[in-house]
Amino acid sequence: MQDHLTRRGFLGLTAGAALLAGCGTGTASSGGSGGRLRAAFAGGGATEVLDPHLANLFNEAARAKALYDKLADLGPDVSPQPRLAEKWEPNADFTVWRVTLRQALFHDGRPVRARDVLASYARITDPGKTFRAKSSLALIDLPNSRAVDDRTVEFHLKRPFAELPNVLAAFGTYIIPEGATDFSKPVGSGPFSFVSWKPGSSVLLKRNPNYWEGAPYIEELEFLIANEESARVNALLGGQVEYAHDLTPATARQHEGRVTIVRAPNSAMQAFAMKVDRAPFDNKDLREALFLLTDRQQLVDTVMPGAGQIGNDLFGKGYLHYASDIPQRTLDLDKAKALIKKAGAEGLTIELTTSTAAAGFVEAATVYAEQLRAAGLQAKILNGGKDTYWADILTKGSLASFRSGAMPIETHIAQRLLSTSTTNTTKWARPEFDALYETAVSARDIADREAAYLKMQQTLHAEGGLLVWGFADWIVATSPKLSGVPAAPANTLDWARFDKVKLA
Repeated sequence: MQDHLTRRGFLGLTAGAALLAGCGTGTASSGGSGGRLRAAFAGGGATEVLDPHLANLFNEAARAKALYDKLADLGPDVSPQPRLAEKWEPNADFTVWRVTLRQALFHDGRPVRARDVLASYARITDPGKTFRAKSSLALIDLPNSRAVDDRTVEFHLKRPFAELPNVLAAFGTYIIPEGATDFSKPVGSGPFSFVSWKPGSSVLLKRNPNYWEGAPYIEELEFLIANEESARVNALLGGQVEYAHDLTPATARQHEGRVTIVRAPNSAMQAFAMKVDRAPFDNKDLREALFLLTDRQQLVDTVMPGAGQIGNDLFGKGYLHYASDIPQRTLDLDKAKALIKKAGAEGLTIELTTSTAAAGFVEAATVYAEQLRAAGLQAKILNGGKDTYWADILTKGSLASFRSGAMPIETHIAQRLLSTSTTNTTKWARPEFDALYETAVSARDIADREAAYLKMQQTLHAEGGLLVWGFADWIVATSPKLSGVPAAPANTLDWARFDKVKLA
């Protein structure tokens, strides 16, 4: 998948809404503790798994979080926060890291040991397998890494890397017991333990009283499948569930007041990707013209009214390392027209590829086509196939609708903006930019690291191919009986986290 968690990737996998079978059997609690929380997610039918290293769908990721732990996870500003790792310490040149584990137990009573960590990572990086986190862990030299003792892991890296905690927090890097191969009745170290599973229908979990961070308030957690947004909302309105995942802004506005709406700002970047290696966007003046002719507020108001904010052509607004001091780019149609003339592009037809692969893409492309025309360009919208869209735009076309979920800015750069990046949609490739990245991830001095991140973002803002026009809120709805649901971006620690919530 092109980005960590795309809306299409999860809502488009199955057609129709699965019935919320048996969802009326749970009972809400009284007194703010205990009871069964029923959460409705879109699902993947027969393709769903409980193997945390294969988790790809939103409901699979949420279940993995409930059952398992990672060494680290991402906080609200998408910075790595210790989880099973109590602390981490690098050597002087960031080539060796020692990670101290918390005193934690798997659900069967066994302690979580350094050997379990190494075995989990070895499974993920197995050359014969295609686990999602394999690329994230690739810089760890596992054959030379070791268990110093039961609670200390020593990771040797293939190159200096100051951002290893981002790797420990990467999507899918869950720790399983050494030797685990059967996930029909999974055993993890998370806040809930396994009870039962009806594939394509429901998963029932129960409170883990021995969880290292404290036992959950609720007694039971049930994941239920409803692929259509309307089915999730109706189940919530009808009292069949207490949590409905992934709502559109229009649905949230319609039902606000009847249910509790939780919005997580800056969760999903909305953008257009220009390929800088080919005409017409190998022309820097034309790229700048597109930055300046964009009416960002109109795009936000049309595509995500009341549930988003404008962007400044950079990923990760509000995240760790974000260059917030770069002035916000504003609409300047006169300057845009002058740059179009300078580029010899007056009247040029711009082909904009979009798709129903993600919510709002077609609407944004329609609005943007009119903005291009207002600047004296011609615009032609091309509709890409939703099943192949993300693969297609990596190599085809010159301008395409683009989006991304939350991830560290370092990861965004590594995956999308280096000469060696495998998902480099804009085809941005500059040796001096690659060198800045290497400085950022290996600098001993934090000030040098921050200076490198700033320089990279200044360059991208001025000359890059990613036109980031907005950031969408992530929206979930809950019953008034449910409290403690944080407004957290998808992919982060507190998204779809149920061990700290309470039922009234």
